[in-house]
Amino acid sequence: MSGSVPTRSHRVGRVIRGPRPEAVPALVGRACALVGLLDIAAGVFPRFRHSRMHTMAEVLPGALGPFAAALSLSAGVLLLLLAHGLKRAKRRAWRLALVLLPAGAVAQFTYRHSPVGALISLALLVPLLRHRDQFAALPDPRSRWRALANFVLMGAGSLVLGLIIVSVHSRHMVGDPSVADRITHVLYGLFGFEGPVDYQGPTSWTVAVSLGALGLLTAITTIYLAFRPEHPAARLTQEDESRLRALLDKHGGRDSLGHFALRRDKAVVFSPSGKAAVTYRVVSGVMLASGDPIGDVEAWPGAIERFMDEARAHSWTPAVMGCSETGGEVWTRETGLDALELGDEAVVDVADFSLAGRAMRNVRQMVKRIERAGYETRVRRVRDIGEAELERIRRAADDWRGTDTERGFSMALGRIGDAADGDCLIATAHKADDRPGAYGDLKAILHFVPWGTDGASLDLMRRDRSADPGMNELLIVAALQAAPRLGITRMSLNFAMFRSALARGEKIGAGPVLRAWRGLLVFLSRWFQIESLYKFNAKFQPRWEPRFVVYRASGDLPRIGFAAMQAEGFVNLALPLPRFLRRRTAARRACAHQAAERTVRAA
Repeated sequence: MSGSVPTRSHRVGRVIRGPRPEAVPALVGRACALVGLLDIAAGVFPRFRHSRMHTMAEVLPGALGPFAAALSLSAGVLLLLLAHGLKRAKRRAWRLALVLLPAGAVAQFTYRHSPVGALISLALLVPLLRHRDQFAALPDPRSRWRALANFVLMGAGSLVLGLIIVSVHSRHMVGDPSVADRITHVLYGLFGFEGPVDYQGPTSWTVAVSLGALGLLTAITTIYLAFRPEHPAARLTQEDESRLRALLDKHGGRDSLGHFALRRDKAVVFSPSGKAAVTYRVVSGVMLASGDPIGDVEAWPGAIERFMDEARAHSWTPAVMGCSETGGEVWTRETGLDALELGDEAVVDVADFSLAGRAMRNVRQMVKRIERAGYETRVRRVRDIGEAELERIRRAADDWRGTDTERGFSMALGRIGDAADGDCLIATAHKADDRPGAYGDLKAILHFVPWGTDGASLDLMRRDRSADPGMNELLIVAALQAAPRLGITRMSLNFAMFRSALARGEKIGAGPVLRAWRGLLVFLSRWFQIESLYKFNAKFQPRWEPRFVVYRASGDLPRIGFAAMQAEGFVNLALPLPRFLRRRTAARRACAHQAAERTVRAA
């Protein structure tokens, strides 16, 4: 491995606080959220204006009358929507606040003749204008799906608020309408129509205007999000991929996760010298990198600095998932971020692997039993497999996936059999049946990506559900036994989260805190396969290499964890496409894949 770790020592996990977000955007965002909540309360609850909070409510934009109530609701909802963007120092949120606050002040003075309320509204403009240079963050990646999400969420919120508005005026209701009648009245009111609920006096007009304002606000925000320009998430270009492959050819042996940087749904930033790079994806406002930087370790600081500059420019939360101890040392030293051990990677040294011995008894017996059942294995490079068989393997892997979405981010390539990935390994299990299935005698697939010139890193494991248990163990053993013939000396298996806690918690003498932590992990394993992956990896007697998460502050960890679960495919916030559309999308992807392969062959 070329390059050396910079000599300055730094303990991974040491609490070093990096540059904190600017205080002014955070305070302004909180102030907008508070004013928004009070505005909503003033518009929804008629008694709120005559309570002890009346003095505070008097200075809010709009508080009395039907139109004032509608303006109060609208201003409150919009300020709540802007609050998060202002806290993240988004430039567009700042511009909208500059328009919304004066409009609220004008409404305050026009409808309520309250100069004090207008001055309070304008007072919030002072920090916005004085610190305008701090509100410079660029927009996040987005798509048209945001409009649909806004319609669903705003519609649900408007329905709840509308039901509260209808219910809090119960003293002026005519009769005693049922809950169904009230919900019907809200739905009619959101579209500007009269519903089945009647009120005495001007209350009916107040409720109607408030409901109409909520419906109009939902429609306007949805239309805006649907027709505003898209900012699609960045993707690897062919030039970026070529540069990354060149770096991996020289330095790919340093990190087993290096080849996963070639996922084409990642973006990349390069160091000024071009000798190092960091790949990432933006998920829910988190700029999520995975593994160590690619390239010469001496050039890592330059790539990391570019990464942090990009995070600051968009006000994204920087985070790194699954970096090595060396990577954690460089990240924490160069950025002031902190690092926390996340788990361990199972690495098997081929020269030390053997099925002999008591420790390997279960694996040995399982493999022998499956072989006696008539299964055979093949381990080959992708470039040595014909196109027809590759296509069959791709279709089988997709069909056997078991979930609607592809899982994996930090240790998944996201494709099989690409012409540019000729060095990848595919291990397959076959069994001749009297009645072959849709994919012939193919029963299981393992896919490995290169780890430098002498290593392989496990990408995915898929098997036919009708095949005998133990297919994954069979193919891992077959790959390890074929490794010397293929020039492979080390093989990285799955990543085991919180492995050390699971291992220490089950030993004699473990304390109550450690046992409780292990018990929680075992409980969570029902959904996230934490314990099962650890036990599966441990079967092959690997050495464990620690992996770390790098983060800015402890308060960011829940957000980073949720973003990582989205990136890995465990949480999917996008609405699934209908089956016939998924088939069309898959067909288009297949055509695009074939066109890309023709381009690569031509080149």
